[in-house]
Amino acid sequence: MSHDHDHPDHSHVPPEPALRVQALESLLTRKGLVDPGALEAIIETYSEEVGPRNGARVVARSWVDAGYRQWLLDDATAAIAHLGYEGRQGEHMVALENTERVHNLVVCTLCSCYPWTVLGIPPGWYKSEAYRARAVREPRAVLAEFGVYLDDDTEVRLWDSTAEIRYLVVPQRPAGTEGWSEEALAELVTRDAMVGAGRALAPGQAGGAA
Repeated sequence: MSHDHDHPDHSHVPPEPALRVQALESLLTRKGLVDPGALEAIIETYSEEVGPRNGARVVARSWVDAGYRQWLLDDATAAIAHLGYEGRQGEHMVALENTERVHNLVVCTLCSCYPWTVLGIPPGWYKSEAYRARAVREPRAVLAEFGVYLDDDTEVRLWDSTAEIRYLVVPQRPAGTEGWSEEALAELVTRDAMVGAGRALAPGQAGGAA
């Protein structure tokens, strides 16, 4: 794992648009025009449901199209852009494939670099100091807390997301999904699975159908 970050100054100070949003949110809250709880619910919806749909479609395509899967692993930036997902925070992507023998986990040890274009808004736990530190020291324990229990002979590979390179974990395709459409398969791909902090849902755990 590389810790050689070359983060610009905005790694520690929010960029100007973020500061404007924070100021506007504070003003609207003080005036009673915005319910902080409702705002958090909206953010959570975009973080967990709307945002990660892009990445879920990428993963689902890789599950049904071997040629696309290889392209994704060879040149994730181009393969993802081919599906229309490109832009700031997702310019340079690397895809990591989870297998029975290897489990990949993504962390940003210095701040919270995250592929917004593909996964939407980063979750609070990803940005927390606790996750950033413990993922490095005890990745298996952290994974277990997310409900991911690995065999002793499964290698855990930790990847340090930076301002230059962002990662997308391609989880293993769940058993029992042979013949499923891309749309149905995408419903099984969660944000956590694409960070490596989870697995794809099993059939019956999501609304997708064959």
